[in-house]
Amino acid sequence: MSKTGATGLRRIVNATRYSMLGLKAAWIHEAAFRQELMLTVLMTATALLLPDLTPLDRFLLAVFPWLVMTVELLNSAIEAVVDRFGGEWHELSGRAKDLGSAAVFIMLLVTLADWIVVLTSRYC
Repeated sequence: MSKTGATGLRRIVNATRYSMLGLKAAWIHEAAFRQELMLTVLMTATALLLPDLTPLDRFLLAVFPWLVMTVELLNSAIEAVVDRFGGEWHELSGRAKDLGSAAVFIMLLVTLADWIVVLTSRYC
């Protein structure tokens, strides 16, 4: 996809364009991405608006949902590659998809734990 030889500002512009195409593809083709993005925006707004939080608390509450989004994008990329090259069922294809899903699940659990720790330390 990328043109070889692009350097400097042209490389940055190209990389940004490809990143935007990836986000657009995730929005169009991935229901989980859309759901998690809406939840991430809501959680980020909540983190910024909750009273009595330190800047570090706000940062911790806001950043973890965006890490979930990052892992979801990587999971979607894995799934797209597996689907592209593995039309028939194969144990390794299933394992790759399950591992990607497990990574998202673990990041969701870590995010939940982050919110529980921060909120209970401030409000309980």
